[in-house]
Amino acid sequence: MDLERRRLLAGAAYSVGGLVLPGQQWWDEAPQRAKSRPAATSRRVGAAEVSAVREMTEFFSRRDQRHGGMDGRTALYQYLVDDVARYIGGVFASDDTRRALLAAASEAVYVAGWMSFDASHHEAARRYFTLALKLAAEADDAPLAGHILRAMAHQATDLGHPGTAVELATASVERKRYTLATPRERALLGVVQARSLAVDGQKRAAIAALLRAEDDLAAADLGDEDPSRVWFFQRASLAHETARTLWALGDLDGALREFNNSVLTRKADAFSRTHAVTLGYMGTVQARKGNVEAACHTWAQALDAMEGVQSGRAREAAVNMRRVLSPFRNRGISLAAEIDERAKAVLERVA
Repeated sequence: MDLERRRLLAGAAYSVGGLVLPGQQWWDEAPQRAKSRPAATSRRVGAAEVSAVREMTEFFSRRDQRHGGMDGRTALYQYLVDDVARYIGGVFASDDTRRALLAAASEAVYVAGWMSFDASHHEAARRYFTLALKLAAEADDAPLAGHILRAMAHQATDLGHPGTAVELATASVERKRYTLATPRERALLGVVQARSLAVDGQKRAAIAALLRAEDDLAAADLGDEDPSRVWFFQRASLAHETARTLWALGDLDGALREFNNSVLTRKADAFSRTHAVTLGYMGTVQARKGNVEAACHTWAQALDAMEGVQSGRAREAAVNMRRVLSPFRNRGISLAAEIDERAKAVLERVA
């Protein structure tokens, strides 16, 4: 298991010092800097190029949700280098087109960062997120900047930097990043902020953020013109993040209830990676409550969901299964032995 964890963290170098946020003047001046930057190529960029970038970004985002971030990152990186970079340096049909292209490019770079995060390549993810944030600022797209800051807070929380995570999450809901966002995106920003606050020990603030996120999602309407980047955020996602927040606050019963809600309301086929991770967490909570048999049954479902998934977070769930079950190894408990062997096989398959 120690070897598996070392493999998992092999690409996980992470520079928390690189997460210092720029001051307000930088944000205010970013759109003008982009506008005054001379073209680097003679390539003319219009609505067709903007649509192409958005279409490719949505493809990789949906693929990531289903198959995980380990597979496909190289293809997206190559698209960014070969096409998106040339568009950014091109001659724009209008200022509106320039802002639209920069926003589309920002989302594409963000997805590359999210896939790297899911693949446990954390420093690469941080760098992608930082670049995506710069592009969002240049596009003068405040809600998009909030979305990226939310992802950076999520990563910092997972990697054990609660103070930095709270700073990033707080920034994600400041000023127009929250007020101009749709209710669905506000809920996403809020629930990630809630978990960062919970991990930082700020219980009252975490619960307040959770309640606000629930209210925001309740206010979302299927007819809203949500940005495509929040297509995945539904009740199941809110329940998943709520469960992780309650877990951090020590409420295992509440966490188990919300993980179960997430499992029951998610479309598993479209969200195989997240479904597997949720089941992994759910089994761990069951084990923490002393019900190892229930945990094993839940983990069996998680391992089923991992078929075809290439994800560092799913892999970490398998590592955790083996760690929790290690005291039961060689004790003749057939169910525990079966899960242990299946988790081992998953780790060997995605090594």
